[in-house]
Amino acid sequence: MQLLEERIRKDGKVFPGDVLKVDSFLNHQLDAELLDAVGAEIADLFKDCAVTKVLTAEASGIAVACFVAAHLHCPALFAKKTRTLNIAASVWSAKAHSYTHGNDYTMVVSKEYLSSEDTVLIVDDFLANGSALRAMRNLCIEAGAKVAGAGIAIEKAYQGGGDELRAEGMRIESMARIASMDAEDGIQFC
Repeated sequence: MQLLEERIRKDGKVFPGDVLKVDSFLNHQLDAELLDAVGAEIADLFKDCAVTKVLTAEASGIAVACFVAAHLHCPALFAKKTRTLNIAASVWSAKAHSYTHGNDYTMVVSKEYLSSEDTVLIVDDFLANGSALRAMRNLCIEAGAKVAGAGIAIEKAYQGGGDELRAEGMRIESMARIASMDAEDGIQFC
């Protein structure tokens, strides 16, 4: 998606440790018009899949998921990374590793909101090594839900997570695919 790539070139910052900082428009401060365009594009790609839920991970995927869900006219659901007192006792759970935070965690979703009757579109702001996406897919499998695929705002294609999941048969549509990035040469797109 050219609009997102242009914004990444303009405002994205490459930090040490292979981190792309896009918090001025995607995952801290939000550019609602850009997110609406990303949401519309992802929704259009999956419009014929009879999606009943859009699933994402807490917290930075929520904004993208809400815009996609609005265009698909279905609920957005997020997997919590910390079990809280107000979540139901009966949950689906899956382990994941956070590249950004450098730790493992368990995602949970209430069984009340995810079932075998659902067709799920998984949405996230980033796809790098694929751990979070795998965990969300596993939540759906555990619930017996059908996975329509995944809509991703930014994929770090060079980290291989997307390629591995595609090779396993998962449909993944990424709005911006980064081939390489570093502070000297900037960001190169696929």
